Amino acid sequence: MSELSPSNYIRISVINWVLSVPLIVMFAWPYYYAAKLTGMLEAFRYIGAFLFAVPFMLTIIHGHVTMALGSVHRQHYYQWLIDKPYSFGLFYNNTLMSTRFRLVILIVSLFFLPIGYLLSF
Repeated sequence: MSELSPSNYIRISVINWVLSVPLIVMFAWPYYYAAKLTGMLEAFRYIGAFLFAVPFMLTIIHGHVTMALGSVHRQHYYQWLIDKPYSFGLFYNNTLMSTRFRLVILIVSLFFLPIGYLLSF
């Protein structure tokens, strides 16, 4: 069985979807409690915590794909996701795996911490 088969891509995709929720929770709670200490409104805490956790979750999932397929073949998996936009590739865009995009989201979430605090007054 080839590592580049659709059945392997389906397995990797299902594992990534299952891992995404626990990873979001695992990476969001430090931001949530830091925002709670500053007295930020709860809605802003959840938004900021989600924005803070997304880059870390994407990095772990990108690493999982790289470990499963190898760095040479992962673009085949990402192309397969693009070809399946209404099923396995739901919400997928090539920009998500870019380091620049992940860093921008992380920096936006960190800038959101004092802004959310100031808006709570």
